[in-house]
Formats: sequence, structure tokens, C-alpha cells
Amino acid sequence: MLVVESRGLAKAYGRFHAIKDLSFTIEKNKITGLIGRNGAGKTTLLKVMAGFFQSTAGEIKVFSENPFNSLKVSSNTILVDDQMNMPQTLSLMEVLESAQNFYENWNMKIARGLLEYFSLHPGQFHSRLSKGMKSTFNVILGIAARCPLTIFDEPTAGMDAAVRKDFYRALLKDYLLHPRTMIISSHLLHEIQDLLEDILLIEKGVKLLHMPVSELKEYALVLRGRNETLMQLTENEELLHREAMGENHSYIVVRNQLSEAKIQKAKTEGIEIGPAAAEDVCIYLTARSKGGVDSVFNRS
Repeated sequence: MLVVESRGLAKAYGRFHAIKDLSFTIEKNKITGLIGRNGAGKTTLLKVMAGFFQSTAGEIKVFSENPFNSLKVSSNTILVDDQMNMPQTLSLMEVLESAQNFYENWNMKIARGLLEYFSLHPGQFHSRLSKGMKSTFNVILGIAARCPLTIFDEPTAGMDAAVRKDFYRALLKDYLLHPRTMIISSHLLHEIQDLLEDILLIEKGVKLLHMPVSELKEYALVLRGRNETLMQLTENEELLHREAMGENHSYIVVRNQLSEAKIQKAKTEGIEIGPAAAEDVCIYLTARSKGGVDSVFNRS
């Protein structure tokens, strides 16, 4: 069953196009990572998906409905981000009690347990929390709501490493107890990739790839060795990144489409070959230059 269906989706603000011709589907009870650099269009896409923004062109369906102003979508979806507005006059516990009346699958036991675990006092007010503690409370809402579509947009902003680790573990444990469709937007892929089943990578509002994490981990190869040998081996191959490692040695990343004959030839000529990390592949695919920041200094 498909929870999200997007065909030719576009969203513009005047002359600026935040999303361009996006087509993809997201299946029920899968955790998908929405990955991209700052300004890639992630937040806009998530807000269109959650029904906060109306699309400019194309079509998007969530639970088979246009999400904009849809009661069905809003009652079955929660979007957690650092812009969540909480009532100024309600304490944290009162916010949780109000949420219980709106979300059908709400689990107060989990909400109370996480509030205590993360040392948030029930009588505190959201506006008086630090940035990291606000993010922590927000993700407690997202977990305890157990919405069929749960969206986290850069949920760990301001959290320290230990809290982020606990959040990811809590998210996974509750997902296993109560499976639902989750989308996590982040630029810290190395931290969340073990949670994810699929990756949707976008850049400047355009989809670059959408595939299982297992396939992304095999998407590219890293080759290290002498420049001349590397250039011969990678001729006519799809180059993702190149970086100097000395006067006559380079680090090259290519699409994992090398023939077995080329791989064997590379090994006999002293070339080191290994898989490229999933996060590195995303960085290289969205890079401004195949040579990275080194290209700036190479021209100077």
C-alpha cells in the first residue's frame, strides 16, 4: 500500500522554484530518509506532504487524498520540526494531555516515560526550554502520537550526541512496537542510516535518487592509486568525485559499474578498491564540483 504518491510535484515562491518535477512513492510502514543539503527543498516538500503548503503544479496524494486542508491527512499525520508552536499557557504535561485528545493512537505511557527519562519537568513551559530541550520534547510528541504518517524534519537540532543516540533508539523501539510510515529529514545520514530502509536524495528541488539503503551502500566504488593508472581505468566511467592524495596519487569515486576485468586489472596494478560510504555518495552527488573544495585552491 502506498502512503505518499507524488507525480511531477512542483512548489514555487514567486520566481524561486523550491521543488521541481518530483515523482516518487513511499510505501506503508517503511522508514524513509529524506536527504539533501541545506536549501535542497526538504522542508518545503515535507510541508506540502503534511498539508501545510499547497503545491504549485503536479500532484501529490497522502492516504489517497490531496493533503492540503485535508482533515484525514491532518488527523493521521504529525510533522515534527523546530518551528512547532506550543500554547504559551500550557505546561509540558498539559500539552501532552491535549495531544492525547487529538491523536487516535496516542500512548501516554510512552510520553510520560520519555519525559522523565530526558529529565523534562512536567510543569515546565515549552517557551522557556533550551533549543536542545525543545527538540527533545518535540520528538517525544512525534513518537507518542504514533501517527500512521510520522514526519521528522531535522529533529535533533540542538541535541547533544548522547540525546541524539537515545532518540534514535527510542524511535526504533517504538516503531517495532507500533509500525508506521516514517520520514526523517536529515543531513546527518551516518547517524540515521541504520534506522532507514529507503533513501530519497534531492538537490535544488530535484530528485537525484530514491532507493533502498542497501543499494546505496553499493552505489559507488572508491579507488586509490597512481593518477595515470586511475585515469586509464576510469575512462568512460561515471565519475562522482576526485581528490588529490599527493603529487601523483588520487582518490577517485566512480559509479559501481566497473567490469570484473577492470577490477582485476586495477588490483594487479596496485589500486586499492572499496565501497564508498552511503553518506559520502550523497555528498558527492550533490557537490558543486567533482573535485570538492580542493578545486578552489587548485585554480588559485
